[in-house]
Amino acid sequence: MTKLKSIDELKEYRDSLKKAKDPKKVIVSVCGGTGCLALGAEAVINAFLEKIKEYKLENVDLVVTGCPGFCERGPVVVISPKQIFYQKVTIKDVEDIISSTILKDELIERLLYCDSADSKKIIYENEVPFYAKQKRIVLANNGRIDPTKISDYIELDGYSALAKALKSMSPTDVIEEVKASGLRGRGGAGFPTGLKWEFCRKAKGEPKYLICNADEGDPGAFMDRAVLEGNPHLVIEGMLIAAYAIGSEQGYVYVRAEYPLAIKNIKAATAQAEEMGLLGENILGTNFSFSLKIKEGAGAFVCGEETALITSIEGNRGMPHPRPPFPAQSGLWEKPTNINNVETFANIQYIILEGGKEYAKLGTGTSKGTKVFALSGKINNTGLIEVPMGTTLRQVIFDVGS
Repeated sequence: MTKLKSIDELKEYRDSLKKAKDPKKVIVSVCGGTGCLALGAEAVINAFLEKIKEYKLENVDLVVTGCPGFCERGPVVVISPKQIFYQKVTIKDVEDIISSTILKDELIERLLYCDSADSKKIIYENEVPFYAKQKRIVLANNGRIDPTKISDYIELDGYSALAKALKSMSPTDVIEEVKASGLRGRGGAGFPTGLKWEFCRKAKGEPKYLICNADEGDPGAFMDRAVLEGNPHLVIEGMLIAAYAIGSEQGYVYVRAEYPLAIKNIKAATAQAEEMGLLGENILGTNFSFSLKIKEGAGAFVCGEETALITSIEGNRGMPHPRPPFPAQSGLWEKPTNINNVETFANIQYIILEGGKEYAKLGTGTSKGTKVFALSGKINNTGLIEVPMGTTLRQVIFDVGS
């Protein structure tokens, strides 16, 4: 893996990845997220590997992705470039997919999604109502990339927002862009993200710390888990931009130990980013340095609260502290500390690349952007969804969930 020593080298590397891509190559994407693994995806993945080797299919690649969201229909398989969507795939179906769809371009009717509204068979992923009625920013590349390969992320413009921030934006510019977006913390309190960053940047005291709260303990919630499993570099890039904005050189991802796959993937992503020079000293040849540590929580629900989480990182019992002082003034080891959750950081790339005003076009007057939800219960389509803020429960349940 080549260490990138400048912003130009990052661009050149991305261009080389895109140039090397064969648009005619068949890509079989299989969900390897926790939900699909529980439904037998590992056996499906192994069966595809065996059959691709057996048939000597040099023009076919298998990509094991993170969670694309449609957990109800797992294991999910998408065949590109046509984006043919197969659901509830078993190892018995793999032979047919290879021999019929890949070799003969024939559809397998029993694996197609059937719309509950009119019993119509849906062929293509983007036409499945569950996906068609969403607006995906955070989850845009879940299901498209292998989360264990940094090259997959970089090819799809990964770390280009970081490059833009380092090359043409001051820390204050970054904060103002995030403020203009109207992004509010996705962890529950909904505090304006840009304002939070500004408070921390202006706070007296060094060093400053940055924390990603991935201690997702709410029953039935798996939004943060799915993002860390499926696109960990999106979170790392968001943290890097936040660190640049507030003046931090040390960050932590606090993730609950009950998320083994999320931990595995965020650790792998961190190691790859370090190896390529996207974490560590003088990132991309600039004077910006930032390192990242992964802290595994022991499962205490209270550690989802930011002051208890900070106490846990310090090696003490996770107990909430009265506020003020707020973490931005006195947090980790009594130094200025900024904390955002996984989903908040995952929005930053889009805001920097597309602009805060563009992001602010989504949502409501006071709540901008999109929100990821774990959809479950007595509905046809359970899973992970992302919709604009302000979307009604009726729309979520009857349009996406039915």
